[in-house]
Amino acid sequence: METRADLLIVGAGMVGSALALALQNSGLNILVVDGSPLSVKPFDHSAPFEPRVSALSAASQRILTRLNVWEGIASRRVSPYGEMHVWDGSGTGNVHFSAASVHADVLGHIVENQVVQDALIERLHDTDIGLLANARLEQMRHSADDWLLTLSDGRKLRAPLVVAADGANSTVRRMTGTATREWDYMHHAIVTSVQTAETHHQTAWQRFTDEGPLAFLPLARGAEHWCSIVWSVTPDESERLMKLGEQAFCHELQNAFEGRLGKVLAVDPRLCVPLRQRHAKRYVAEGLALIGDAAHTIHPLAGQGVNLGFLDAAVLAEVLQSAAERGERLADVKVLSRYERRRMPHNLALMAAMEGFERLFQADPLPLRWLRNTGLKMVNRSTEAKALFVRQALGLAGDLPELARL
Repeated sequence: METRADLLIVGAGMVGSALALALQNSGLNILVVDGSPLSVKPFDHSAPFEPRVSALSAASQRILTRLNVWEGIASRRVSPYGEMHVWDGSGTGNVHFSAASVHADVLGHIVENQVVQDALIERLHDTDIGLLANARLEQMRHSADDWLLTLSDGRKLRAPLVVAADGANSTVRRMTGTATREWDYMHHAIVTSVQTAETHHQTAWQRFTDEGPLAFLPLARGAEHWCSIVWSVTPDESERLMKLGEQAFCHELQNAFEGRLGKVLAVDPRLCVPLRQRHAKRYVAEGLALIGDAAHTIHPLAGQGVNLGFLDAAVLAEVLQSAAERGERLADVKVLSRYERRRMPHNLALMAAMEGFERLFQADPLPLRWLRNTGLKMVNRSTEAKALFVRQALGLAGDLPELARL
C-alpha cells in the first residue's frame, strides 16, 4: 500500500518541524517523516545541559512565537543575552555589542537544541499534521508526476512535492543527485558545557585565538556560572584536547579564554565535530526543495545556522501558501524558485562574511593582523557600525517573511 500526501517533509528536526507548523492551516495534506521516535520526555530542570546549543535571533523568536512554540521553549530552559564581547587574542582589537544600542531588550537567546526540538515536536503532536516516526528512507525515485519514496520497512510514500529537511548529510539530497559546493575547514569544534568561577553576566564572549575562535555562551537563568563553549581548533589539537582529563582540559580552556570568567571549575562530557562548509548549487528542482542544513551549512562562528534554517522554512511556507491561493501547482519549479531567489542571496552573503572572518583571524602575516586589530577598534568606536551589526543579528533588516516581521 502507498500513503499519499500533498507534501512530504523528510526530517522532523528544528527546521522541518517549523515548516510543517507554518503550513498547518494551508489546507495541504502534510506528512512529516523522520527516523527518530518523535517522542517528547518530560523536561527535567535539574538535568545537565545538552552540549549542542543555538543562538536564536529575534527573528527566530518571532517565528517560533507565531507558531506557538516559544512558550514551550521558555517553560524549559532559555538564556537571554544582551551583550557580546569579541576580541583578538593575538592583538589588542576588541568590540562590544549591546542590545541597548538599538533599544532592544536582548541580542538573542542561547537555547539547547534538544529544548527547541522537544517544544516543536510537542506542538506538532497537538496538530493534525501527519507524523511518521522511526521511518528511514531507503529509495526515492520519480513516478509519473510524483515522487515515490520507499522506506526501510517496505512502506511506500507518494507526493508531488518533497522537502528535504534532513540535515547536513541529507539522504534526499544524495538520492536526488543534488550537486553541492563544499570544502573542509580543517578545523574541529569541541562543544560542551563548563562551570566558571565568575558569572557570565548574560553576555556572549568570543575570543579569536591562533588555533581558531573560542566562544563562551551564557546558559539558562539560575545557572549564571554555566556556559556552553564552542572551541574551534585544528584536528591534531582537537585530538590532544579530547584526550585530556577534566582538570587538565579546564586548565587549557581557562588559559585559551584568558581567564575572562575566572577559573573554569568543571566540564561536562565533550563532543568533537568536524567543520565543513556545504552549499547546494540549487535549492529547488521540479517537485523538490531543500531547506536548512540540507541546503547549506555554515561555520559556527556566529551561531547563525539554525536562524538561516528557520528563515528558509518561513519563506518557503509563505511562497507555497501564496501559490496555493492563486491555484498554482506547488511542485512547479517556477513556484519553488521564488523561495530560492529570496533565500539563496542572503545565505550566500552570510556564508561569505563568516568565511572572510574565519580566514582573516587565521591569517599570520603582520599586515593582516594589523588590519583585523585596526578594524575591530574602528568598529568599536563607530556607534552606527555596531548598531547595523546588531540589527542584522536581531533579524531587523532584509527581506523578512511575514512570520519574522515586527
